Amino acid sequence: MDAIASQKTGAPEGSYGELLRLAGPNVLSRLGIMAMGLTDAIVVGHYSAVELGYHSLGWAPTVTVLVAGIGLLQGVQVLTARHMGAGNPEKTGAVLRRGISYALTIGIVSTLALVLLGPLVMRSIGLEPALAAGASAALVVFSLSLTPYLVADAQWFWLEAQGKPQVPMVAMWIANIVNLVLALWIVPGHSPFPVTGAVAAGWVTLVARVSLMLMLGIWIWRWAEAHRVGVFRRSPPDRAESREQRRIGYASGLSYAIEAGAFSGMNFVAAQLGVLVVAAWAVVINVAAVVFMLPMGIAAATAVLVSRSVGAGSIAGVRRAWRMGMTLALAGLGLLSVLIFLDTDLVTRAYTDDAALLAMTGSALLLASLFFMADGAQVVSSNALRARGDIWWPTGMHFISYIVVMLPLGWWLAVHKGGGLDGIVWAVIVASLISGAALTWRFIALGNRMKQGDA
Repeated sequence: MDAIASQKTGAPEGSYGELLRLAGPNVLSRLGIMAMGLTDAIVVGHYSAVELGYHSLGWAPTVTVLVAGIGLLQGVQVLTARHMGAGNPEKTGAVLRRGISYALTIGIVSTLALVLLGPLVMRSIGLEPALAAGASAALVVFSLSLTPYLVADAQWFWLEAQGKPQVPMVAMWIANIVNLVLALWIVPGHSPFPVTGAVAAGWVTLVARVSLMLMLGIWIWRWAEAHRVGVFRRSPPDRAESREQRRIGYASGLSYAIEAGAFSGMNFVAAQLGVLVVAAWAVVINVAAVVFMLPMGIAAATAVLVSRSVGAGSIAGVRRAWRMGMTLALAGLGLLSVLIFLDTDLVTRAYTDDAALLAMTGSALLLASLFFMADGAQVVSSNALRARGDIWWPTGMHFISYIVVMLPLGWWLAVHKGGGLDGIVWAVIVASLISGAALTWRFIALGNRMKQGDA
């Protein structure tokens, strides 16, 4: 099997054509990820601003665990792409099997922990009783969909590294259609089911994520290449590669958990200012997250090309892939920032008709456009660093930027200094600038180093 799928399309490896061929479906796939959460937030927000607050707080712990789990599975993509670059596709089947096994373990353990401990934590952090109860009910239901989604992600990463990013893209958008239809029916109470609002959105998400997992699994089962590379064939244990797959996952998972946990923590900073501020922050962070899917998809494609270049032993290919990824991401983000800056009212009205919520969200969304490009630079550089073997530097910088700087600065500006929602956004701006600058510098400073464990 061809190690580089671009040879089948006429796009030379390391070209913008190859990057776009991978990045286009990757971006659309990740927009599909956000569309699912976005759909739920919009439907719940139009149903009730209070339920949107419950949804935001219940979603926050589960998305932190989910993002950490996705990071733990990053080794599936990196090792698959390295084997493809080295011309050893027959080794990729074992990578997927390990990834699925890992996903099942992470998902089941995480779900049990959230169901048992989540409501207790909600009651113990000083939230109003009604807010804690509503958020806890949503949290329990959201946690049930972690396992199917993580199994889907293991398959997703493997297919992207195999040069088949269009498969998870299509599956993700079909799952979104399922999610939208069910959300419009169940969340407002149009169905015979005795649930509405945030809890109903959680059940809808479960059905959509199970659908995604099954679609990807069926496609891989029917794909002839999957059988040829040993996905369904037992192979001798490879302890060294298993350790390497976990090692990449540990660093990525911790890094993702730090970043997602810090942003989720901002929900609880907002909660100190009332449920309306929580709902307004939910709108701002949803918009920012949708925008972030553009550089995240480009970063994933960049990581595949960097990993292939590492497998092929080409430092020139590593540098070229990073430069192309940064150029493409920053150009796209610049355009999106301008569009959002020019008409924030159009964006915010997609989420709510509540006059007080609209007024609070507008200025904060204007500020949010200031950190988009810095956030894009950090995600492209961090993915490229992990792909070239420098796995712990991104984790350290995310800890410094988002835990040491952003969380306390957000509380100080928003609560202590009375800056409200704008204070939270300013803290994000500062943290993103620090992270983006440091990770970009690190990639450049590494020079010719790209071997596993160099860092």
